[in-house]
Amino acid sequence: MLRRLTPLLLVLILPAVALAEGWPRSIPDATGEVTVAAPPLRIVSASPSLTGILLAIDAPVAATAAALVGPLTDDKGFFTQWAEVADRRGVEVLYPNLNFDIESLIVQEPDLVVASSVGGDSIMPYLEQVRAQGVPVIVLDYSAQSWENLAQVLGRATGHEVDAARVTQDFARQAAEVKSTLALPEGDVSVVSYNFAGTYAVGKPSSPQAKVLAALGFSVRGIPEGMQGDVSRSADFDFISHENLPAAISGDSVFLLNGTDAMVRSFSADPVLANLPAVRAGRVYPLGPTSFRVDYYSGLQIVETVRQIFAK
Repeated sequence: MLRRLTPLLLVLILPAVALAEGWPRSIPDATGEVTVAAPPLRIVSASPSLTGILLAIDAPVAATAAALVGPLTDDKGFFTQWAEVADRRGVEVLYPNLNFDIESLIVQEPDLVVASSVGGDSIMPYLEQVRAQGVPVIVLDYSAQSWENLAQVLGRATGHEVDAARVTQDFARQAAEVKSTLALPEGDVSVVSYNFAGTYAVGKPSSPQAKVLAALGFSVRGIPEGMQGDVSRSADFDFISHENLPAAISGDSVFLLNGTDAMVRSFSADPVLANLPAVRAGRVYPLGPTSFRVDYYSGLQIVETVRQIFAK
């Protein structure tokens, strides 16, 4: 039985609120604009980094690409922060290990594909192949904006604007409540990616992780301006060599991306970082194991991690 619905049946089951807002819609994305003819009923996510946002706004996700199985995922490759929600909703694995498979996508018969323009789950090498199937593809850069902004775009694209507003307001409310209970350390903070797949990087103040910390009252600093020439790669984090990492960390305190207590110990024991003020003062903190990609679920987990450390 085909999973696609006839236009007449589609109209009959669409929520009245979605019909009232008007379709088709032109959605700006990383490639220009994409036209979505009607509220989608069967979405495929080619980006596990965006799947959590789709689930948070109650979009009808049928399948998602899965990441490499590891400490950040369940045994299917679903990120742990949203894996349980995906399982409850019956979300299928589109393809494993981020190994793009056009046949698996076609079998799902989606009426909308959501994808990324950056990272290991980038759709860009395969974009024309997917668009040739006649399915709208929305391509987003999750490294350049907050999860709240992404939720707003995806809310419009899916007819779930109300749900997008609901979860962003709920997150802001919970962050504000926690902020009022914190005793913050003095000075600025740096967000550091330490020895992640052999790389080292410092988060920009515009990074999604920095924005969560800003909502809790922290002031996040990036690398010093004079070190831009030492940056090997730049997105939401500036990548730097291990030996230049101490000079790149300008915050009085450090939050470690994907950080756990064990990572804090490793960071603090690194001879290269021995004279870092944050290390000497014992002001190195974990940001939590799910902080690598920020969405509604992992954002709340970051908030809870910070609350446990800095509660008055």
